Amino acid sequence: MEVKFYGNDEIEDSLLFAAVIVSKFKGKWVLCKHKDRDTWEVPGGHREENESILDTAKRELFEETGAKNFDIIPICTYSLSRYAMLFYAEITEFDNLPDSEIERIEFFSEIPSNLTYPLLHLELVNKVISTLVVNK
Repeated sequence: MEVKFYGNDEIEDSLLFAAVIVSKFKGKWVLCKHKDRDTWEVPGGHREENESILDTAKRELFEETGAKNFDIIPICTYSLSRYAMLFYAEITEFDNLPDSEIERIEFFSEIPSNLTYPLLHLELVNKVISTLVVNK
């Protein structure tokens, strides 16, 4: 598996298939657990027809965590087999978790080892960390 990273404007917007949102709440990582899995995931999902990639990120963050208020910024575009946009969000308030495939969320001081997509998610979290440190 090789994740390739690109600048925010390097890939045509229409080619962006999904949004993934690495997020924190009060200094802790926010991860979600799918009802059919025993592992943790970074929130994210597929883009709907006629939806901006930023709107995808906002919708998915709410649907998978219940985040009600947050600041969200694009980090970069990345690809595995398809292109997706990586975002970072600082969540300040949650609502109830919507009825969906997500069972629950939890807050972590460190990223846990039992991730659904361990190699990908660790690369994405590290990309967010390195980007935020560089841009401080």
